[in-house]
Amino acid sequence: MRPRRRDSQRAGTVGQAERSTRYRNLVNPFEPVRIFSDDQLENMHLAALGILERQGMRVLSPRGRAVLAAAGAAVDEASQMVRLDRGLVTTALATVPAEANLIARNPARSCRVGGPHVVFAPVAGPPSVSDLQRGKRTGTIEDYRDFVRLSQAFDVIHVLGQMVEPQDTTVTERHLETTFAQLTLGDKVPYFYCRGEAQLADCFAMLRIAQGIDEATFRSEAHCYSICNTNSPLQLDVPMTDGIIEFAAHGQLMIVTPFTLAGAMAPITIAGALTLAHAEALFGITLSQIVRPGAPVMYGSFTSNVDMKSGSPAFGTPEYAKAAFGAGQLARRIGAPWRCSSATASNAPDAQAVYESQMSLWGALLGGCHFILHAAGWLEGGLTASFEKYILDVEMLQMFAELFQPVLASAEEIGIEAVAEVGPGGHFFAAAHTMQRYRDAFYTPLVSDWRNYGAWSDDGAKTATERANSRWRETLASFQPPVLDPAVHEALAAFVERRRREGGAAPAS
Repeated sequence: MRPRRRDSQRAGTVGQAERSTRYRNLVNPFEPVRIFSDDQLENMHLAALGILERQGMRVLSPRGRAVLAAAGAAVDEASQMVRLDRGLVTTALATVPAEANLIARNPARSCRVGGPHVVFAPVAGPPSVSDLQRGKRTGTIEDYRDFVRLSQAFDVIHVLGQMVEPQDTTVTERHLETTFAQLTLGDKVPYFYCRGEAQLADCFAMLRIAQGIDEATFRSEAHCYSICNTNSPLQLDVPMTDGIIEFAAHGQLMIVTPFTLAGAMAPITIAGALTLAHAEALFGITLSQIVRPGAPVMYGSFTSNVDMKSGSPAFGTPEYAKAAFGAGQLARRIGAPWRCSSATASNAPDAQAVYESQMSLWGALLGGCHFILHAAGWLEGGLTASFEKYILDVEMLQMFAELFQPVLASAEEIGIEAVAEVGPGGHFFAAAHTMQRYRDAFYTPLVSDWRNYGAWSDDGAKTATERANSRWRETLASFQPPVLDPAVHEALAAFVERRRREGGAAPAS
């Protein structure tokens, strides 16, 4: 949550630098893990270019095919296949920004993707939600609002998202409801689904109202983000294609993400699955740069394996982590910021859910990822957003954020005087060196219980999942929305009401 206040003038600490618990604007200090040699990586990149030249991708959007044809792509209208010459791809990649800003309504909540920066985003898209009291159920708009509140409450969650699909709102008005919730209950960067030009026009207009900016300012830097998932293998549907076009044209951040499962929608080998995903990512990124050279775009990866006994997707596996390392290398090969995910196949917020999610995070963060989607709340292979899992994930994210903090090694930090003060056989609890630092020396957990068995048992012997349940309920009970000018709130409400009267906007298909 927000940084706790401390008395900077307490005895013995004047001038002592305190460990920061602000988890905004994280920087990853570690060198990325490499799983492929330079030669192997280049072979995969060239193979992906060959796929796009020889086979190409099926593009279901007539608008998309027209844009690509005008840029020199080979388009077969009968089959809807589009082939890209490698020169066209290479030219497009040269204009991809290595870093990009994401501008929030509250400037303190703005963030940056690329370089050493790391952004954590919540789960996106599940149709169901779950918690210990009510079990698994269909997601509602009030569930969506609650997840916006949680995303706003914790500093380690840097942007908002489509945490659940509210099934109690019509598809023509759902974008209005979710956008209104993001813009009034949060002041972080919002997420908008690619569901057609009309719906995005509404979302963009509402964002401009909320931030008090004109069209030119809006287009000058990214103020929102979205995800384009290709239909692996080698297909782009209408909403995703048009979404790439709209986001590029408006200068907003698009994350092009193939979803490849080795052995199902991609070759069974990690190298094969990554090469196919790379080709699809290159295609989408090329389209964005054709529309607007320099438009902010990210290389997204979501490659895992399946259970070959059942065909079910598996997440948080060793193969998932290896694929993340490789995807990071491929993203760096083309100079694009990289998005990865935290995921689990577990059906409950249990030990499996945590260790699979942590394996995913190790793969992403040690691989040099810049943007972690589904970082909090993902359950059941992405079909459920769990309130308890959200809190367990926030704990893990905060621990990674602490891992990123620099370790000082000055003479004062080494503490030779403390060793001399304590002497042989003593303890450091009361040493001056300890007393100056003990309040802020270590990470304070959100969920973990470090008491001994007796104290834990006397307090109800609650599991981590049960403690997470209490934490999310307490967080929602104490939530206060960020300050928003009443006139702006009224203008947003009036926009939503007007668009409702006009019938909303049908999603593209």
